[in-house]
Amino acid sequence: MSILRRPNCPRAIQRAMKLPRLRLPHLAAGAAAIAGVCVALAGHGASAQTQRTLKLVVPSAPGGATDILARLLGDQIGRTQGATVVIDNRPGAGEVIGTEAAARAAPDGNTLLFAANPFLINPHLRKVNYDPLTSFGPICQLATAPTLIVVRAASSYHSLADVLEAARAKPGTLTMASIGPGSPFHLGFEKLKRMAKADMTFIPYPGNGPSVNALLGDHVTMMFGTYANVAEHLKTGNLRAIAATTRKRFEELPDLPTVAGSGFPDYQVPAWFAAFAPAQTPHQMVSELAGWLTAAMQAAEVKQKLLIQGLYPSGLCGEQLAIALRTEFEDLGRIIRESHIKAE
Repeated sequence: MSILRRPNCPRAIQRAMKLPRLRLPHLAAGAAAIAGVCVALAGHGASAQTQRTLKLVVPSAPGGATDILARLLGDQIGRTQGATVVIDNRPGAGEVIGTEAAARAAPDGNTLLFAANPFLINPHLRKVNYDPLTSFGPICQLATAPTLIVVRAASSYHSLADVLEAARAKPGTLTMASIGPGSPFHLGFEKLKRMAKADMTFIPYPGNGPSVNALLGDHVTMMFGTYANVAEHLKTGNLRAIAATTRKRFEELPDLPTVAGSGFPDYQVPAWFAAFAPAQTPHQMVSELAGWLTAAMQAAEVKQKLLIQGLYPSGLCGEQLAIALRTEFEDLGRIIRESHIKAE
């Protein structure tokens, strides 16, 4: 394969200017010719950069949080890096179809998977043709969505301690609504039950909206979900948050205690969104993509739009992300086995 080498243009022109016994017209013509080659090659390089197409595979339908995040970052990368960014929505089988498609993609740095918690949960519940720890290389965790436990404002429970005390006194009678089964909220609920030694009942719903409605209608005791899904009801006073399930306190509700700070120091239920590249993608390309993504996440316009969606920039990348994913994957597997959770 022939390789076109770009000349060192400034030095080439300088050497042309120093050639002996050349009359001025010839000298000018030679320098101009070399300069013309340099401009042409520079233009060719810029064109190649512009023509790069980056495909972002989203294993869920348009309009969801993962899709919105991919579109915001894709648009920013397209404008700042000169790449053509294509969003490839491939929903189905609980996000398995799109994830498997991304795993089969060529490791050339032009295909990324935008994934969320099901990326780690699905292999424990379903037969999948990918390994989350070996089929992909983690690039960056891009954003997180704070998660809360909430009750109705009229509830007699004002803290997590109140709920757990009542659950121990009346085993199985307190109910928790959320998306499920097998959602990160369901697994977080089962983890809390075991850590607190409190018998409560999980009530699965097909989405956040039905879960909120069930709580507002007093059909369940409490709900486990993201801040974005309950924020308006918290502001209007219809619902009350009793605990944040993040490791640190949530900046929008600084007085709200965390589950971890309420006697369960290892507890957290991260709702996260991350970018992955197919395994064997060259390290240099992974580093370049990580730089593009983190720069896009820090753009003021992008951050503002993400906050409207209840998403907060993360920036955990590379080996740190790989370690966090491995720990979470093992923890999820243990919860699923001990709770005998099955996929529908």
